[in-house]
Amino acid sequence: MSKIKRLIPALCAVLLIFSLLAVPALASGNVSNAIESTWKSAAEQIKTVTNNVVFPAIDMILAILFFVKLATAWMDYRKHGQFEFAGPAIIFAGLLLALTAPLYLWTILGI
Repeated sequence: MSKIKRLIPALCAVLLIFSLLAVPALASGNVSNAIESTWKSAAEQIKTVTNNVVFPAIDMILAILFFVKLATAWMDYRKHGQFEFAGPAIIFAGLLLALTAPLYLWTILGI
């Protein structure tokens, strides 16, 4: 109980300091135009980074994963005599989707 009695004044002091140091943010002028222009310039940078870094990294990971899965499916075929197509087919479909994503993604998003 004594901890709570000591905690309440300290909490009140912290809240008082926060309220005294808080600066109100008032906007003058047309804020929406500033936000839209900032988004337009940032959207081009996001598009460039995504096309040049993100998609190639995803494609590389999926390609490596596809060949590893294909090799393990081949080893299972050699061992058991039955080739499992589902795993490599799903990874290959994801790889095709990731390879063609930059062609249609930006028109869907409107960038």
